[in-house]
Amino acid sequence: MTALKEYQRLEATALWRPEPDAQRREVILSMGDATLTVSDVSGRALSHWSMAAVVRANKGRSPALYHPDGDPGETLELAEDESTMIDAIDRVLRDIERRRPKPGKLRLRMIIGVAALVAAGILLWLPGALLDHAERVVPRAKRVEIGQALLGQITRVSGRPCGTTESARPLRHLAARVLGEARRGDLVVLNDGLRDTAHLPGGIILLSSDLLEDYEDPDVAAGYILAESLRARQSDPLGDLLRHAGLWSSLKLLTTGSLPRGALESYAEVLLTRPQVPVPLDALLDGFAKIELRSSPYAYARDITGESVLPLVEGDPRAAEGSVPVLSDADWVRLQGICGG
Repeated sequence: MTALKEYQRLEATALWRPEPDAQRREVILSMGDATLTVSDVSGRALSHWSMAAVVRANKGRSPALYHPDGDPGETLELAEDESTMIDAIDRVLRDIERRRPKPGKLRLRMIIGVAALVAAGILLWLPGALLDHAERVVPRAKRVEIGQALLGQITRVSGRPCGTTESARPLRHLAARVLGEARRGDLVVLNDGLRDTAHLPGGIILLSSDLLEDYEDPDVAAGYILAESLRARQSDPLGDLLRHAGLWSSLKLLTTGSLPRGALESYAEVLLTRPQVPVPLDALLDGFAKIELRSSPYAYARDITGESVLPLVEGDPRAAEGSVPVLSDADWVRLQGICGG
């Protein structure tokens, strides 16, 4: 699905310039639920743009010119004959703008809040209170933007997210099957640098390509995605980032609406290497039961002997009847080749 309900799939030909001095090249532009994906003619993803952070540089003029907010050096140019894609993007941008808090009012509220907190700065609870305040007031659009910025830092280490034309639909089906229809675009596959899974602000779930390529049963990958989504509910992903970044980064977010690049770079490194927080067994088994998925394939993928994951094996809520199918065999084969393998 796209961000507009009337379109199941929306693509157009565009000219993409990754940086000011680079030569423009012809690409395929695809609209997703929350992102624009730039791919070469063979279907390899070149760039992902968050819809919440896209800016049109020449409203009302042709050819339509777009760039990421804050980065006018990277551009997308759509010719006048691609009016369907242009109209769709502009409609989504107008809707995002209507829902976005007005900068003046939001900034005023932030300044008042920060001033009140600074006045109470002599108290020991200031850092924790400020983090809690930031978690409450930062809107979803900004969280998505921060998540995309953090993904950009991660891909400097891991390489660009995997994606082929054949695997795009199965990936969205896998996300919808585990996370729900509203989150069909929240799954990102990385080829290197990620142990299993991770989560980012804005709802993004990162998945290692090994979980697709090394197992014959899609229930394994589905189990890891489920576990990561439950892990993300245990604490606010933005709060985790702010606690790592520190007090001054939280203050900058509240006053300017952005985080220091260094804070994102540092957290990206931590996110890829830190041990995962365990998900409580009851919550995990309940999650498997709700989406009608076996827990034993996930358990044996974590420990082939089954010894350390015995409760997940013995408590499998779908042991008798099996899982409701995750993907068709053909879609699973296509998804296993998402990184070109």
